[in-house]
Formats: sequence, structure tokens, C-alpha cells
Amino acid sequence: MKSLNSNAYRLSVIAAGVAGFLGVGLVEVSAQQQVPQGWFKACSKQEDVDICNVQNIVTAGNGQLVTGVSLIDLRGKVNRKVFQVTVPTGRLVPPGIGLQVDGGKAQKLDYVICFPDRCVAEVPMTDQLVASLKKGSELTLTSVNFQNQPNPIKISLQGFSGAFDGPAMQQSDLEDRQKKLQEFVTKNNEDFAKKLKEEQDKAKTGN
Repeated sequence: MKSLNSNAYRLSVIAAGVAGFLGVGLVEVSAQQQVPQGWFKACSKQEDVDICNVQNIVTAGNGQLVTGVSLIDLRGKVNRKVFQVTVPTGRLVPPGIGLQVDGGKAQKLDYVICFPDRCVAEVPMTDQLVASLKKGSELTLTSVNFQNQPNPIKISLQGFSGAFDGPAMQQSDLEDRQKKLQEFVTKNNEDFAKKLKEEQDKAKTGN
């Protein structure tokens, strides 16, 4: 039983994209930047287990992760439903992450694992939680940074029900989203390097 539980946990971590948000990433940026955003479902099969994951990933302007949300459903040899939130490192662990839908009561998610670049918190994905997300308009996830300051991130729930109840995205669509994300991050990095060089040149000339 212990090995089965550990296997379920490992699969849910993989499913959440913790092993690579880059597989199905989305970015929440201004509309004019034309980067895909919102809720979507991706399904796959791993070790005789069918995995479906409804996700919404928020990144900063430079493409770095701000907050990732995953509702993971494992079915088959392993059965598990979990709601996971991924945030960058540099967070206080005891407070966990607060989950609040609209003005409702906040629920605490405890951290379960940290990697060098991100930490994951989770709670069981109950029918009650899913129903509240479907009825709600905004999800607020609050972690506490190393300076003991709350860091609330608000995510629109528009499109959640359609993604949760609807079909999974085709692999080609996921690849197209990833391509757009990579192009956005690359351009952002190039623009930053260009501006940095301009500032360095100005400093050298004294202008």
C-alpha cells in the first residue's frame, strides 16, 4: 500500500507539470502581447494510469512562474484527485497557501514538496471545492514570502467550468501554446538585453 501511495503522489506531481510547466504553460499578460492564457485541460497516460489535469498558469513578464494551479484526476491502477498550487521558492512554509473563492472562507493548503525553483502545496480535490470554483468568479491564492509579507495572486475563474467539464486539448494545440510561450519569453529576454546594452553604452559615453 505504501508503494501505491507513493506512486500516486509521484504521478500527481508529474501531472501537475511540476516536472515541467513548459509542457503546457500559459501566461497571463496584457492582451496586446498575444500570449495564450486561461484555463485548459490536458490528458495523458502514464503507467496504466489515465491522467487529466485542468490548469491555469500565471507568469511574470519575463516568463517566470508566479502561480500555477492544477486540478489533477488520476484513474486506473492509481486513483487520486488533488488540487495543487505551485509557487516560486522563497516562501515561508508554515503558513502554507491560502485558497479563497470570491469572498468565501479561506482554506489552507500545506506545502508537500519544494524543488530548487518552486514549491508545491495541495489539498484533496473534493466535489465541494470544484463546485465552488464553478460558481465563483475569482480565485485568490495567497502565499507568504520570506519577508513575512502575504503575496495574494488573483486568477479569474471565467472559463473554468468549460475546461473542467469539456474535452482535453489536442496535443497540437498544446504544442502551439508552448511555441507561443517560448516566442514570448525569448522576445522579452532579447528586449531586456537590448535595453541593458543601451544603458551600458550611455554610461560609457556619459550621456
